[in-house]
Amino acid sequence: MPYFVSSAARSAAATAGPGRVLLASPRGYCAGADRAVVTVEKALDRYGPPVYVRQQTVRDAHVVRALERRGAVFVGATDEVPEGAVVVLPEHGTAFEIHAEAARRGLTTVDASCPRVTKVHLEARRFAREGYDILLIGREGHGELIGALGEAPDRVHLVGGPDDVPYLRVADEGRVVWLSQTTLSVDETAVTVHALKARFPAVLGPPGDDICYATRNRQATVRRLAGICDLVLVIGSRKSAAAARLAETAVLAGVPAAHLVDCAEEIDPAWLRGMSTVGLTSGASVPEILVAEALDRLAVYGFDDVEVIGAEAGGPGWRPAGVGWWGDDRGL
Repeated sequence: MPYFVSSAARSAAATAGPGRVLLASPRGYCAGADRAVVTVEKALDRYGPPVYVRQQTVRDAHVVRALERRGAVFVGATDEVPEGAVVVLPEHGTAFEIHAEAARRGLTTVDASCPRVTKVHLEARRFAREGYDILLIGREGHGELIGALGEAPDRVHLVGGPDDVPYLRVADEGRVVWLSQTTLSVDETAVTVHALKARFPAVLGPPGDDICYATRNRQATVRRLAGICDLVLVIGSRKSAAAARLAETAVLAGVPAAHLVDCAEEIDPAWLRGMSTVGLTSGASVPEILVAEALDRLAVYGFDDVEVIGAEAGGPGWRPAGVGWWGDDRGL
């Protein structure tokens, strides 16, 4: 993609190049984000527009605009969806009462919940049923937590970090379990878990990691970049918790500077002054075209030597959610 670059910007970056870019792998779409986008596309194919999407199923503005052009209508709440319409529920999960409300209003629901998020919600439901207090580590207001809190509102306690731990009160300190949001910083979560274990020696952990494989391996690659780069750039929405955690992880790992940018145009050439090596990665709902555009922009400023750093992504690939092709999908 060509860019207009002002003479002032070229002057600001004149001392930056030549340089190299270390491109993180894996990066970009995780299986859950990819599944959510494909689910909306398949719903549009099957039912035709409009298809309503409760909240931003993917938090990247570029993807949202592309889906809107096809006839997706993004809404903030279920009551904004006309009765009898088709609605896609978001990938960060949906509380039981939202499903119940949709059924009452005759909506055709397509549940795009990430299976990793569903795992946490089902764990919360099961442990609450067994009489446990659930210490849910996460960021207040995040969609995942709203859904999980809705599974057992009387039993789930939000833990934003280690500073919250001394104020927790539970019914039985012998029956507590911690769970976590799937997109948290691995390092920060470990600190909170350590504090919980000190406060509640009998606390149980989740059966298997709650922080998803995509979050873990992307953060691991960013930590590696942080040790060998002068600057780390993360392409992603500022609304995305996962993208924000990548930038935070880079800073915690010791990189001199890290920036979260929505697109290539937001890369400030002044950031590149005096730099020789730039690390580049992207959030879990960012299309690869935005990474390519960032590489093009960096090349304009002399950073045209690109090397891929990290391992190939592991983990599952998931089929689109219940739009009629697979009878065992949740929602239809």
